[in-house]
Amino acid sequence: MAVSTSFAGAKLEALFLKSSSSSSSSRASLSSQAPQISGKPIRSRKTLIQRGAVRCEVAASDVSLQTDKLSALEQLKTSAVDRYTKERSSIVVIGLSVHTTPVEMREKLAIPEAEWPRAIGELCSLNHIEEAAVLSTCNRMEIYVVALSQHRGVKEVTEWMSKTSGIPVSELCEHRFLLYNKDATQHIFEVSAGLDSLVLGEGQILAQVKQVVKVGQGVVGFGRNISGLFKHAITVGKRVRTETNIAAGAVSVSSAAVELALMKLPESSNATAKMLVIGAGKMGKLVIKHLAAKGCTKMVVVNRTEERVAAIREELKGVEIIYKPLTEMLTCAAESDVVFTSTASETPLFLKEHVKDLPPVSPEVGGLRLFVDISVPRNVGSCVTDIETAQVYNVDDLKEVVAANKEDRLQKAMEAQAIIAEESKQFEAWRDSLETVPTIKKLRAYAERIRAAELEKCLSKMGDDISKKTKRAVEDLSKGIVNRLLHGPMQHLRCDGSDSRTLSETLENMHALNRMFSLETEISVLEQKLRAKVENQK
Repeated sequence: MAVSTSFAGAKLEALFLKSSSSSSSSRASLSSQAPQISGKPIRSRKTLIQRGAVRCEVAASDVSLQTDKLSALEQLKTSAVDRYTKERSSIVVIGLSVHTTPVEMREKLAIPEAEWPRAIGELCSLNHIEEAAVLSTCNRMEIYVVALSQHRGVKEVTEWMSKTSGIPVSELCEHRFLLYNKDATQHIFEVSAGLDSLVLGEGQILAQVKQVVKVGQGVVGFGRNISGLFKHAITVGKRVRTETNIAAGAVSVSSAAVELALMKLPESSNATAKMLVIGAGKMGKLVIKHLAAKGCTKMVVVNRTEERVAAIREELKGVEIIYKPLTEMLTCAAESDVVFTSTASETPLFLKEHVKDLPPVSPEVGGLRLFVDISVPRNVGSCVTDIETAQVYNVDDLKEVVAANKEDRLQKAMEAQAIIAEESKQFEAWRDSLETVPTIKKLRAYAERIRAAELEKCLSKMGDDISKKTKRAVEDLSKGIVNRLLHGPMQHLRCDGSDSRTLSETLENMHALNRMFSLETEISVLEQKLRAKVENQK
């Protein structure tokens, strides 16, 4: 089944030529650039047709088109269809992490968890994006997509990120990293295993990857490929931690924050410094636990409500945890030597005007009030660093602590890489096997059309006086015959590791069936994708 001229005209023009003019002069200009196609077959010839920002590659073989039958615009559309049927959709990650991007930029890009479904919907409304997921944490902002075109998909997602964050595209391009297919797969597996974290082997990122799957369930656009990728990443993360014990003794971002604060305090004041923790969520709770583990027996916790603080107090019975509401935050800060902040506030809690009038801390604790901010967006404004009596640290400053804990886990990381390589091959095999799904559906539909037509002929010959029981028996017989005949081909189109059949053999079987039954699966799948895009844009 080929894509019809009317479909290509209406749908492909919207998808590939959104910026093109339909004036006669533009048509003439395009026509002058188009290759002259004679009635003879074109063999192994590549021609570039350019119009504005549109650049499509024509790689036709054994095609006979008369120039008087096809306009240059129609040739361009046809070439675009040809290109997309030959391109497989790509898994792409467009990312900015603590390794490549300063916190000032990451906080502008951060997307709250409640906004992930909306972000997925907006990403999948882009012309060349089929599926999407968002992984936004204090250390990274990564967009995972399945793109019809790598180049166009990256361009559209980058522009979307620029629009939502207010950061110019040129600036994003300076800091972003791009990974495709196998490299993208390996990256998310490394992320889930804790190998790409600021703190090697930390466990919190695995919980965040799980949350991506939880939030994505039922969201249109969190499709089979992306969902499968993240679910497999969870499996990898669990396996790495179980088989390599990489998380043993590993510090989290929260514990690194505590380590950093204690490093900056005089050793003699570690047990006596007055600690304030603002925020009793997951990160805040971990800060409190790590402070207790380091010997801190008294601390003040500021939070919106007391319930979470009470639960933590119940868990840490040997520690005096004093609850204060947010309205008393500045008063509590004035009485503290170290302030840890870990809230989801999108605006700073502490600015220069808030901190400059706070009373100085005792020389016994170093004479500087320490602000350790592990929130993204930051809870402590950068302007606070101008105050001589205060010292501010954020997540990027934790590298000093991380470096001291890294060496003893490098060997475990090498072991983890071997696991990741093995799991990556399994995921790629699973994804490759999905290519046969359209052929399976087309072959079954083809057989069903024949069965239904022949059944109708048979029943018409049998007359109107046959019983319902007989009709049902004849229909069941026809279905049984078709199912038995299809069983063999269907088995040879599956590659799930349950037998010795290789993926290449399975794909060869797929192409053979496409040819034998004229299924033209690639064209039909493309048509379905384009139709879906056009319907979503209406």
